[in-house]
Amino acid sequence: MRFGSFLELPTPNGTTTTQAYERTFAHADMAEALGLDTICLAEFHFTPNRVISSPLMMGAAIAGRTKRIKVASSVLVLPLANPLRVAEETATLDNISGGRFEFGVGRSGFQVAYDGYGVPYTESRDRFSEALEVILKAWTNERFSHHGEYYTYDDVCLVPKPIQKPHPIIRIAATSTDTFPANGRMGYPLLVGLRTVPLAQVTEQVETYKAAYEAAGHPAAMDVSLRVPVYIAETKEAAIHEPEESFMRQTARLKAQLTGPTSELSAADAKVRAERLKSLESITWDDVRREKVIVGTPEMVIEQLKELQEALHVTEVVAEFNAGEQIPPERIDRSLRLFCEKVIPAFR
Repeated sequence: MRFGSFLELPTPNGTTTTQAYERTFAHADMAEALGLDTICLAEFHFTPNRVISSPLMMGAAIAGRTKRIKVASSVLVLPLANPLRVAEETATLDNISGGRFEFGVGRSGFQVAYDGYGVPYTESRDRFSEALEVILKAWTNERFSHHGEYYTYDDVCLVPKPIQKPHPIIRIAATSTDTFPANGRMGYPLLVGLRTVPLAQVTEQVETYKAAYEAAGHPAAMDVSLRVPVYIAETKEAAIHEPEESFMRQTARLKAQLTGPTSELSAADAKVRAERLKSLESITWDDVRREKVIVGTPEMVIEQLKELQEALHVTEVVAEFNAGEQIPPERIDRSLRLFCEKVIPAFR
């Protein structure tokens, strides 16, 4: 199993933008030194407490100061950008990193970025599919043309091409039930989370992905990445109580985001949002700790990961070491060190 760190670049408690970048670079350096496999970078727009509107630029900076660790987008919101420009920039990052780039993509469940960019959220699904089609054409053809509903290109040549052949790993974030078997049929690696969906539901969704993947006869082994908040301490008491305020803050924020306007959502997306909100309405720390986060001593965390590995067919765990943005830097470093030195060896 592979292991990564998921970064949102928060600016809590008066942290400046520069400090957020410096902490991110220090975290990436430490992750590489401790043997972590991947740094995964989120994408946020118009969100004052997160300064990662340009994850590919941040990824290039991390790639330039590291030698081994992979750099992943987690995820790029494809409907917001010109896909040909995305193809250029991701191919450039793949070359800069020496083939260490992983292309995680999605369409995001929240519409604040769409509102800011003036892109109707109701178009997000179709824009996502067409954008991914354009990027694949650009990466794998010397020259290509495309005439679609949203994007048109005539006889263009992408420069540079990705260093990885035929292209970097494409990992698709899935939360809507219908997207799991669709991704399985197409054979794309999967990114899942537990923040707004009950574990039992995610388990069922991944099973539909697995069934579709196997029915399609893809030659490669199935690849499922789980993003989940992680907190590790030397004692059970510290591990359970120290992250509570921060992790519950993340849950409260998710509930607030899910109560936003639904006028720009399709009926299907509005229904999904309502279901997620209902699952979070009366959630407690015990509920969160039981199935939405991984907290404990290294031994406890190993057991929780083994259970999730079996239930969700997990091949990669991407840890959120600062979910809720209230974990002090020294405790983030401690969690990372214990994760790498005490937990990961149990899965190698």
